[in-house]
Amino acid sequence: MVAICSTETLSPKVMQDYISISTLNDFIFCPYSIYLHNIYMDTDETMYHAIPQTKGKIAHEPTDHKTSSNRSDVILSLPVYSERFHIMGKIDVYKRKEKILIERKYNLKKIYRGQIYQLWAQMFCLLEMGYEVNAIAFYEISTNKMIPVEIPTKVQEREFEDFINQFQTYDPSLPISINPNKCTHCIYCNLCDKTNSENVYT
Repeated sequence: MVAICSTETLSPKVMQDYISISTLNDFIFCPYSIYLHNIYMDTDETMYHAIPQTKGKIAHEPTDHKTSSNRSDVILSLPVYSERFHIMGKIDVYKRKEKILIERKYNLKKIYRGQIYQLWAQMFCLLEMGYEVNAIAFYEISTNKMIPVEIPTKVQEREFEDFINQFQTYDPSLPISINPNKCTHCIYCNLCDKTNSENVYT
């Protein structure tokens, strides 16, 4: 039996204390980018979105609008959360019959640890909500390619838990380590007050 749960069962105050799954990779890349995202999220996206983000958003729309599949055994864009890890977000695709969780990405030249954490986070949420997950994978939209990912071991689960604790206890007043190579690949680079670099998308 699958528990009927959604982020709607959480009060707005509680939801504020939860970490958005979509920010996990951003935190590893640069914690300050999360601050910049929150500052500019209600502004015109053309101010900071680069071509990769625009392509990815367009390619992701069928999943967000739940039109990429009409199969009754496929769940699209399901809100999920975990009380254990205090995380919340949405999954892209869950196939009931195969019990497989799939995260759709437009282009995956390289899979970063933060993206793995995002997939693990979605899996932990589903498990806590009563779903069975036998496999997890990325689906690369641009190449129509499925990329399987190993289910996390107990050791990796503790690694993820430690990472969430780092996120929750992060002190934004601490000095930020500036990495010019990262900065030039950040969509907020031109709006950031920590660097004078220009991003590669300009």
